Amino acid sequence: MSQIKEKLQADLKEAMKAQNTFLRDTIRMLNAAIKQVEVDTREVLDDTKIIKILKTAYKQREDAAIAYQQANREDLLAKEKQEMEIISTYLPKQLSDDELRERICKIIQELGATSQKDMGKVMAQTTQLRDVADGRRISAMVKELLQ
Repeated sequence: MSQIKEKLQADLKEAMKAQNTFLRDTIRMLNAAIKQVEVDTREVLDDTKIIKILKTAYKQREDAAIAYQQANREDLLAKEKQEMEIISTYLPKQLSDDELRERICKIIQELGATSQKDMGKVMAQTTQLRDVADGRRISAMVKELLQ
């Protein structure tokens, strides 16, 4: 069993013992999403694929939070933000802006990229950063550094 699934199971038990219904329901929702993909693909998922599912769940909450904020629905916004916090505990630690800038600068130097025309080449080399930084952050940082 993957480490993330084991952690989800252990945290689910703790949430149930502590009668933390919000945490329990959020973990159950994540487990259901993972189980659905396992059933659909007929395979046991490893941590890499589980991280992908968790990132999708996080992104869905993020998009919903933006919509709720625009609609002035503070109650629903707070719920989405709480779920995002819980999901983020199971995702790899995200790089700070300085760390991300440093890694992208290194890629740019290795490729000899000098202008916006080289953005595609640089973005192709940032695939290893996808687990530790959001794609939008990476893209914005590459664009900024190539200007």
